[in-house]
Amino acid sequence: MKALRYYGARDIRCESMDDPTLQSPRDAIVKVDKCAICGSDLHIYHGHGFSEDIGYCVGHEAVGEVVEVGRAVSRLKVGDKVMISAAVGCGSCAACLAGNVVKCATNSGNCYGLSAALQGCQAEAVRVPAADTNAALIPEGISIDQALMMTDSLATAWFGARQADIVPGSSVAVVGLGPIGLMAVESAFAMGASIVYAIDLVPERRALAAQLGAVPIDPEAAPDLIREATKGRMVDCVVEAVGVDATISLSLRLAARRGTVSVIGVAQSRKFTFPISRAFGQGLTFRIGTCSVPEEWPALIPLIQSGRLKPERYISHVLPLSDGAQAYALFDARAEGALKMVLTT
Repeated sequence: MKALRYYGARDIRCESMDDPTLQSPRDAIVKVDKCAICGSDLHIYHGHGFSEDIGYCVGHEAVGEVVEVGRAVSRLKVGDKVMISAAVGCGSCAACLAGNVVKCATNSGNCYGLSAALQGCQAEAVRVPAADTNAALIPEGISIDQALMMTDSLATAWFGARQADIVPGSSVAVVGLGPIGLMAVESAFAMGASIVYAIDLVPERRALAAQLGAVPIDPEAAPDLIREATKGRMVDCVVEAVGVDATISLSLRLAARRGTVSVIGVAQSRKFTFPISRAFGQGLTFRIGTCSVPEEWPALIPLIQSGRLKPERYISHVLPLSDGAQAYALFDARAEGALKMVLTT
């Protein structure tokens, strides 16, 4: 099969590799119809990945058709159209069965495309371990593109907003307006936010947030403008969707007393100095971590079916898998209005 394979910094190649095979009776093989590039894939693209392996298939967002199942798979059958959760668990413990892969009792929590241990989804086919819980039928009233966004990006955005303690009437700031950040803006409004400040260096992305009803602000001006707009109170809730020291520091500065900061950007810094005295004095809540994708699906499905959330609007490019290297380069450069990059097989 053809797959996007990682060979080093900015070296993604569309090449042949072995077709996936069942390795357990609980596995399924899914023929990928569409896959997508996530912002966290850029960490790998830049050479700061999660493994020293090379030549493995990247990517963790995909939808497709089941073409083979192990004898222990009971919920899925050949021909089913499924969305594949980026968050992979053992599928047997109470936490995984509840969708909370992060708390997997067997410590089997994983993600596709981080190393050769679990090959990625940016390919013509992918092996799904513990398929009954790590993949799900695409619900009625959900399009292929909407389902693709639910495999990670939208679920992560919703998780980030939920972790920020957004309730009706909350004031919110979203820092970083890539696809996940923009989805977090939309999620905040769906949760009842009274105002959302949308912060990013890229004017075009701020303009997209403004179309959603947010107040667009350049990062450098954000503290002063928000301080003035709130008469010094700052905001109740902050969602950080970048994961670098500067944006995490900014997020902490924007939070009001007893406010909450939720970091969902993949943070890899080993030098960040947390302002513990200020956080203590303000009574801040700080949360950081990854999303257990299936845990968010029950809330998201009816919101998409009703048209309240429209994650497909953030798809900016649809390219064939063979143009995967070009898609990565465009996304990395934020060129040509690049937001969500979708690849077809």
